[in-house]
Amino acid sequence: MRIKIDWLALTLFIVLTLAGWLNIYAACYSDAHAQVFDFSMQQGKQIIWIGIAALVALVTAFLSPRIWSNLSYVIYGVGIVLLLIVLLLARTVNGGRSWIDLGPFKFQPSEFAKLATALAVAKYVGSLDFSIKKPKCWFIVGALIFVPAGLVLLQHDTGSALVFSAFLIPLFREGLSKRIPLLIALAVALFVLALVINKWLLLGIVLAIILGYLFIWLSRRSKKTYIKAAVFYACCCIFVMGVDFAYQHVLESHQRERIEVLLGKSTDLRGSGYNQNQAKIAIGSGGWKGKGPLHGTITKAHFVPEQETDFIFCTVGEEWGFIGCVLVVGLYVLMIVRLVTLAERQRSTYSRFYGYSVASILFIHFLVNVGMVLGIMPVIGIPLPFFSYGGSSLLAFTLLLFIFLRQDADRTQLI
Repeated sequence: MRIKIDWLALTLFIVLTLAGWLNIYAACYSDAHAQVFDFSMQQGKQIIWIGIAALVALVTAFLSPRIWSNLSYVIYGVGIVLLLIVLLLARTVNGGRSWIDLGPFKFQPSEFAKLATALAVAKYVGSLDFSIKKPKCWFIVGALIFVPAGLVLLQHDTGSALVFSAFLIPLFREGLSKRIPLLIALAVALFVLALVINKWLLLGIVLAIILGYLFIWLSRRSKKTYIKAAVFYACCCIFVMGVDFAYQHVLESHQRERIEVLLGKSTDLRGSGYNQNQAKIAIGSGGWKGKGPLHGTITKAHFVPEQETDFIFCTVGEEWGFIGCVLVVGLYVLMIVRLVTLAERQRSTYSRFYGYSVASILFIHFLVNVGMVLGIMPVIGIPLPFFSYGGSSLLAFTLLLFIFLRQDADRTQLI
C-alpha cells in the first residue's frame, strides 16, 4: 500500500533529527568518548532513540488515522493516569518530579500528555456537539486542557505546563474571540510591570489609560460603558495586587531568581544566571561562520550545563555561527508554516484542529527554548523538538507529527 506522506514535512523531520544528533555528539564529545556508537554516552543512546523513532514513524504512517480518532479519549485517559503515577511514585530530581524509571531508561509522561491532549481536544472540537459559543463547550475544552496542565504543574515542571497554552492558537482558528489573546497579553504585561515598577504607580497608569479611553469615546458614553470600565479596572487592581502573592508563594525560589535575572533585577552569574550567561557567551563566540564541528571551546569544556538537552542551541551558535543559527531557525519556521498549510487543507475539523495543535506545540517549544538560550525568556527547561537529547521528547514529537501526516495523506476522507 502506497502512502502519500508530505515529502517536505518528512524531509524537514529527517534534517532536524540528524542535525540534532550532530550537535548532541558535539556537546558530549571528549577524547575519551569519541566513538559515534559509544552507547554509554548520549550520542550513542540517541542513535537508539532515532532508530526507535524511525520505526514508530513507519508504523504510524501505515496505521489508519481512524484508529487515533477512535482511541482519542482512551489515550487521553492513559495520559492522565501516567501523570498521576508520576505524582505518587516518581522520585524528586532537581526539585521536580517528572520521570518514571524503566531500568536503563527514564520515561517522561508529560511529553506524551501533550499528544494525548491534542487528540482529545481535537476529537471534541470536531464533534457535532461542539460550538465555540456554548459555555458548556468552553468548560469541557478547558477541563481537557487544564487537568493535564495542572498535573504537570504539580510535578514542578513549569516549562511543560506552559506548553499547554499552545492549544489557544487552534481554538483561535476555530472562532475564539480576539479579545482572549489580548487579555492574555495584557495579563503578561501587567505581571511583568508589577514586578518592575511600583504597583500603585502601575494602577495609576492603568486608570489614566481607562479614563483617556472614556474621554475619547465621550460621544458614545453610556451606563454600560462606565460599568464595563469600572469592572475592568477592578479586575486589573485585583490582578496586580495578587501578583506579589503569586510571585512569593506560588513560584519556586529558583523560578523567582530566573525571572529576576531576566528582568535585570539580579545579576547572579554564578547561580541562577550562570547557564544563560554561558550560553550567550558560547553563541557570541561563534561569530558569523562558527568555529567548526567539534571545535567549540566552550562546548568542549562543558561550561554550559545541560548543553545536550535544553541548551543545545548554543552548540549551534558556537560551532555553526550566525549562519548556522539562521539556518536552523529557518528550518523550524518552514516546518511550522508547512504544518499550518497542511492543516488548512484538511476537510475535517478534527484533522484541522489537530494539525494546528501540532504546529502550535512545536512553535511554543521552539520559541521558549531558543528565547531561553538567547536570554530573552526565563530558563524553564523545555527541549528543542527533534533536536535535544532525550527519548521521551523525540518519540512524543515523532508520534505527534506522523499522526497528522497520516491524517493529511487521507485528507480526502472525513475522519
